[in-house]
Amino acid sequence: MNILIVGEGGREHALAWKAAQSDLVDTIFVAPGNAGTQQEAKVSNVAISVDDIDGLILFSRENSVDLCIVGPEGPLVQGITDAFIAAGIKCFGPCKAAARLEGSKIFAKEFLLRHQIPTASYASFSSLKPAVEYVKAQTMPIVLKADGLAAGKGVIIAYSEVEAITTLEDILANALFGEAGASVVIEEFLHGEEASFMCMVAEGKVLPFASSQDHKAAYDGDQGPNTGGMGAYSPAPVVDATMFEKIMTSVIQPTIDGLQTDGLPYTGFLYAGLMIDEQGIPKVIEYNCRMGDPETQPIMMRLESDLVELCLAAVNGSLPACARWSDKVALGVVLAAEGYPASYVKGRKIGFDESLKPVASVKIFHAGTRADGADIVTNGGRVLCVCALGDNTQLAQSKAYAAIEGISWQGMWFRKDIAYRAVRREEA
Repeated sequence: MNILIVGEGGREHALAWKAAQSDLVDTIFVAPGNAGTQQEAKVSNVAISVDDIDGLILFSRENSVDLCIVGPEGPLVQGITDAFIAAGIKCFGPCKAAARLEGSKIFAKEFLLRHQIPTASYASFSSLKPAVEYVKAQTMPIVLKADGLAAGKGVIIAYSEVEAITTLEDILANALFGEAGASVVIEEFLHGEEASFMCMVAEGKVLPFASSQDHKAAYDGDQGPNTGGMGAYSPAPVVDATMFEKIMTSVIQPTIDGLQTDGLPYTGFLYAGLMIDEQGIPKVIEYNCRMGDPETQPIMMRLESDLVELCLAAVNGSLPACARWSDKVALGVVLAAEGYPASYVKGRKIGFDESLKPVASVKIFHAGTRADGADIVTNGGRVLCVCALGDNTQLAQSKAYAAIEGISWQGMWFRKDIAYRAVRREEA
């Protein structure tokens, strides 16, 4: 069968790499893909943008695509799944109405409140003056979120009242995030340890994936501005067996039940970003209607089940209750371009040392890259994600950082402490 994967980042490279291992697959098309996806066996890049839904459908018809797997949130919010299904092509991803869980922070908060799913207290505003008045009555720090999709940059933690008010002015008065910031959510700052909990959903059935934890802050020690994610690892030690059951019963199942109650059919990946407080209560920070990035990369390293088989089962309404996972730890470190997460430089040639010979326990997933003749050059803020498997977190960490020594380009930078919490637990 032929598969179309929509997207161009590290998440899509990891999905294509895993899907290519399926005996069910003849060809995988990635639209538009990157320099890494085009190097994979069975995989071909297609020069169609993720938001050209009509173009993607036409290509799928002309190339006998049997299944589309949607990577990023943008086309899901635009209604790509609805369009593919209307065209008679199977598509793994939630419908437009259900994708509002990610497409609108206000919609998500109202959903959480309506279905009594634990989350931070909040208020939403579309005009500046009442938003400022609300902030003045709150305790700092506080979280400000653009209501719509803002390319991963719409969440700001303000540590002072002045910073919060200035940020509100930027969002609501100066259109920092354009239409995505026409409304804003002001949210209580939650203390605790974050975890990413992803699953597959189909017609009320849930298949939980391995737990993971990512690092949003740009710099070591979780300092600096928020990013799309500077690294991730799986499993997340904070999600032990007891916490897993708590998350399933207090967050995931109520979410699935709530979607059905609200008449929102959901088939696709579901991501709950969680904060687990000192009392052991998991609270939802955000929903994503797709896999996380960079969490997908280490999770796919650990997945032993056939990804395509699982996606097909989901779109056919027969999702199994569990998947097979490696008992090893997987860890990924993001290599970023100079200037990220603000404006960054593109087009710099990436050097790969000859010592970087392919080994089963290490994989370099491409994100912001493109081919330039025989060279591979940077084409995004997050450029590569170097992943490794190990018997424990420390071994996976050391393998990943050792592989990074063989990669270089002008301005390359990365965090040096990915998975430091898990390493501390192992050393204790």
